[in-house]
Parts: sequence; C-alpha cells; structure tokens
Amino acid sequence: MSGVEVAGIIVAVFWAILISFLAVALVRLAQVLRATTKLVAEVTDQAVPLLADASTTVRSARTQLDRVDAIASDVQEVTSNASALSSTVATAFGGPLVKVAAFGYGVRKALGKGDAADSPRRSRTDGRGRTVIVGRTVPGARRRKQKG
Repeated sequence: MSGVEVAGIIVAVFWAILISFLAVALVRLAQVLRATTKLVAEVTDQAVPLLADASTTVRSARTQLDRVDAIASDVQEVTSNASALSSTVATAFGGPLVKVAAFGYGVRKALGKGDAADSPRRSRTDGRGRTVIVGRTVPGARRRKQKG
C-alpha cells in the first residue's frame, strides 16, 4: 500500500466518524424539537382556558368597579343633600329657638324664679364650723381625734 492510499483511507475514516457524530447530533436535535413541540402544545392547551378565565375575571371586576363607582356617586349626592338639609334646618329653627330660650330665661329672671345655678352662691360659716350656702347648712369635714 502506498502512502497515498493510506492517507485516503485515514481521510475516509475521519469523514465517516465526523458524519456519524453529525448524525447522532441531528437525531438528538430532532428529539429535542419533538419534545419542545409537545411541551408547547400542552402549554397552549392549558394557557387558552386560563386566559379565557382571566378575561372573564377582568370583565367581572370591571362590572363590580362600575357598580362601586355608582354607589360612591350616590353616597356623595346623599351626603350633600343631608348637609344642605342640616343647614336649612339650622337656619330655619336655630334663630327662633335661641330667641324662645332667651325669652324664657328673661321671664324666669323677671319673676324671680331663677335656677340656683343662676344666682351667685354666698357662703359663710356658722358657729359650729359648718358652712352655710344659700340658706342650707352643710356639715364640715370630720376630724379624727388625736390621741395625745
């Protein structure tokens, strides 16, 4: 065998080994692509119902928010109406009620039947150490007898 034939056999063996490795790599790549395709199909099968449920949930939440917005608007209107009513009642009845109360107080004072709280309290002490307030006698503080 000549040197050229040996070199040709070595190159042929090298190419055969290289093609074998490429074939194995392509077979593995094909398996990975099949597994990936299967995984994507399964994810798609599960994701579509999840997205539909999410879409339904978002629609429901939007409906509820619209209802809450309407309720908040109604509450604001009721609050402003109550404030206006309170102001109207205070204006309509506040002044006359104050005048009636002042008139009643003036009549009581004029007739001399004022409350005890209205008249100034005068106090003094009687001979026995008791305090007299507006015609009443209040007993003094009790003292302990000191032993001595």
